[in-house]
Amino acid sequence: MELFLQTLLNGLLQSGIYALVASGLALAVGVVGIVNFAHGEFLMIGAFLAWALSAYLGVDPLISLPFAALAVFGVGALTYRVSIRHVLLAPELNQMLLTFGLGILLQNVALMWLGGNTRTVTTPYQGSSLSLGDLSVGGPKAVAFGFAVAILAGLYAVLYRTTLGRQMRAVAQNRRGSQLIGIDVDRVYLIAFAVSCALAAVAGVLVAVLLFASPTVGLVFALKAFAIIVMAGLGNLTGVLWASVVLGVSEALVQTYVPGGGGWSDAVFFLLIFATLVFRSFRGAR
Repeated sequence: MELFLQTLLNGLLQSGIYALVASGLALAVGVVGIVNFAHGEFLMIGAFLAWALSAYLGVDPLISLPFAALAVFGVGALTYRVSIRHVLLAPELNQMLLTFGLGILLQNVALMWLGGNTRTVTTPYQGSSLSLGDLSVGGPKAVAFGFAVAILAGLYAVLYRTTLGRQMRAVAQNRRGSQLIGIDVDRVYLIAFAVSCALAAVAGVLVAVLLFASPTVGLVFALKAFAIIVMAGLGNLTGVLWASVVLGVSEALVQTYVPGGGGWSDAVFFLLIFATLVFRSFRGAR
C-alpha cells in the first residue's frame, strides 16, 4: 500500500509540469485557434535561459523564472507579429507548416549555437527531500510542483476574474461577435500567444532544475502536452488539469509496476491519445 501511495504521489507531482506546458498549448489552440508545433522550443529557450543565468551569473533558476517568462513573452509577441498573425485566416495546413518550420528553425539555431550536449543546473536544494509520513518527495520536484500550481492558479484567476480573461474567452467562442462588441481581437490574440509561450518558458526553467537543458528537451514535453489537450478536448483549459493528472499518474504506475517500465512510460501518452480518439469515435458513431 505504501508503494502504491508513493507512486500516486510521484505521478501527481509530475503532472504539475505537464499541466503548465499543456495549459500554454491549450491557450494557443483555444484562443488564437492555432496548433503551435513550436511550443516545445519555447520551453527549450526557457530551460537554456535558466542554465545561462545560473552558469554565468550564479542566479538560482527559480529566481530567474520571472526574467525567463518576460523574455519569452517578448519572443512570443514578436513571433506573433511577424509570422502567426499573417496566417490566421489561411488554411490550417499552412498554419501547422509555419509553426512546424519555426520549431525546426529554433531547434537548429540552438544546436549550432550551443551544441547538442545537455547542460545541467546545480542548486543547493538539488539533493534535498521532504518526508510526508511514510512517503518521501524530492525537494526540487516538490518546489517545481508548488511553482506550477501557483502559476496555474494565477492563470485561471486571470482567465475567469479579469476583463482580459473574459475577452480571451469571448474571442475563443466567437471572433466575429467579439469584434462587433468592440473587443480588439488582434491584441487579445497577441497577448494569448505570448502568454502561452511564457508558460512554456516557465515549464522550461522547472525542467532545467529537475532534468537538464538541451536543444531537444522540449520535444517530449510538447508531445505529452498534445496528448493532454487531446484528452481534455482541444482548447479546453479546465480539462487540461485532470488530463495532466491522468497522464502523470499513468506514467508513474507503469514505471513502478510494469517490468522495464522506465522505458515503457514514455509511450503511455501514445496509448492515451489512441484510446481517447477510439472512444470518441465509438461514442460519436452511436
